Order: sequence, then structure tokens, then C-alpha cells
Amino acid sequence: MARAFLPDGRRFVALLDEGERAMLSGLMEQTRVILSPEIEPTGDAFADVVASMGLSLAAQDQRTEVDTDADAAHEQHADDSVDGAAGRGGDGSDDGAEALGDDLTDRDPALDRLLPTAHRGDDQVAAEFRRLTEEGLRQRKSANLDVALERLAAAYDDRVELDAEQAPRFLMALTDVRLLLAERMGMRTEEDAEALHAAMEVISDEDPLGYAMAWYDFMTWLQETLTSALMGEPFDRDLADDEDDDAADDEDDGGRQV
Repeated sequence: MARAFLPDGRRFVALLDEGERAMLSGLMEQTRVILSPEIEPTGDAFADVVASMGLSLAAQDQRTEVDTDADAAHEQHADDSVDGAAGRGGDGSDDGAEALGDDLTDRDPALDRLLPTAHRGDDQVAAEFRRLTEEGLRQRKSANLDVALERLAAAYDDRVELDAEQAPRFLMALTDVRLLLAERMGMRTEEDAEALHAAMEVISDEDPLGYAMAWYDFMTWLQETLTSALMGEPFDRDLADDEDDDAADDEDDGGRQV
């Protein structure tokens, strides 16, 4: 049976049994796959930032014979401009805007929950902002999930331990998994959440929706306990007091708390 995250010295510790860890790991792996960066990091921070903007560091090396090709490039640009105007039907409208819209509508809705549109009023502005920022956000979220998966795999005697740096990243990983699960269940608004909880009263035990909702609620609880622990306010004060009493008993007995 799970036990809330509680402060333990400079660490934060929860008890999660093997089945709970396996389920959390599976959900995190699924989220990690959806978030997998389209551009794999190279290890060079600057190169990765440039790549995430759709640019290439090799561009400087490709500028050979610029002077001899300048006139031809200029002529080609002029021809392209004429063709482009024809493609717009002569009225200045750009068919490329429709392509940008197609890119957005073809995305997995769950991905849009994880990487929300920054500017909802203008598809072109939103697409440009996404181009400049999305890869970096994918990489950061994926890295958080990697940390959480590593800590779940490293659990000993059902103890999941986080240090001060890992705890916020584990928290953000839980947030993203909950967003994914909420989208899969169709939970997008407060009204959706209320309707789903009401449905739990009448659905059968075999209904997959009930299973998914139970895990969503479990992760919500786990996230709340970690948030409280990070704020120095144990989610369950009685449980925290029991832990202190157990530690005192161990010291009196000359034992060591594992």
C-alpha cells in the first residue's frame, strides 16, 4: 500500500509497492514516447538550441562560391516570386497558412495538452512560436520523465527517494502523465472532471474508464503529497508524527532506520 511522500532529512521518501511502481513507470514511458524530441540532442548545448530553431550550424560552411552564384540566385528568386504570386491567385493570400494549420490539426491532442499553443488567436504566430520553442520544451519534459523513471527503478524496499533537485522534476513528470491520462479520458474542463467522477458511481468494476480514473486519482494524491513535502507541510500530519515516533524508537533501541 502506498505511503505519502514525506521529508526525510534532506530527501523526500514515499513507499510504493512493485505494482504501483510498474504502473507509474508504464504511464511515464508512454508519455516519454509522445514527448520524444524530434531532434535528438547532440551534447553541444549551443548546437542543440540552434537545431531546435530549425537552423543549422553548417550554414556558414555552405557559403562557397557565393559571388559567382549571386546573379543566378537573384534571377531564380525573381522567378519564384512570380510563381508565388500566381499561387496566391493574385490576391496576396498565402496557401502556406493552410499548411501550417494542417500541421497543427494533425497533432495528437494529447501532445497539445503537453505542449499547449502559446497564441490561440493566430495560427501563424502560434506555429512560429512553436518552431522556436517546442524542441527545447520536449527535451526538458523528457528529461524530467527520465529522472522520475530512474528513481522508480532505483526503489529499495519499496522506498522511492528523491533529493532536493530530483523532487521538483518528479513532480513535473507526474503533472505531464496526469495531463496525458486526462486527455485520453476526455477530461478537459472542470465539468468533464465532475461528469467522470459522477460516472464512477454507476460503471462496472471491469470498465477500463474506472481503472484509468483510479490511477488518475492516485497520481493526483501522490502529487499533492510531494508538493506538501516540498513546502515543508506534510500531507498527512498523523503519518508524519508516526514516522517521528518510529525514528525515536529506533534510536532508543540503538537501531538504524533504513
